Amino acid sequence: MIALSRLLEPEVESLGYRLVRVTFVGGRSDPTLQVMAERPDTRQLDLSDCERISRRLSEVLDESEAQGRAAVEGSYRLEVSSPGIDRPLTRFADFDDWKGHEARITLAEPMAGRKQFSGTLQGTGSSEAVHLTARDGQDYTIPFASIHSAKLLLTDKLIKATAPLSNEGADTIQTIED
Repeated sequence: MIALSRLLEPEVESLGYRLVRVTFVGGRSDPTLQVMAERPDTRQLDLSDCERISRRLSEVLDESEAQGRAAVEGSYRLEVSSPGIDRPLTRFADFDDWKGHEARITLAEPMAGRKQFSGTLQGTGSSEAVHLTARDGQDYTIPFASIHSAKLLLTDKLIKATAPLSNEGADTIQTIED
């Protein structure tokens, strides 16, 4: 997955977006290459952003296959989306960016007898670790390398922080003719 991310990230960035995550979902029955990206200024994407990224990544992936260096083996579906409101936290910087918000962190191996921690992100400090205050008030320092997955939890505070910049037209349907 790292090699695929390295291939796709410069393409996403060249379009003015930031790559959030590249992963496969759906298993063998419905392999889907899921690419999450965001606008750096709004942390959101609209449909036209997804279409633009999807077209460019399709070109890159098709080109690598045509050159005999298929980045993805076999058939798959490409899905480009916004990370959504309860977004995954995949980069070290994400834990500082979302400081003060609730998150759930799952570890690859247990720490302090637990594999899952939920609470308020306190940032990263200077070490390669994430600081979190659990719901019981206890503070934890979690090595970033130990994190298997992490995501924000849906709260009123998060909803307010991620509200669309504009909801103009959200209650109308527009028909565009070719």
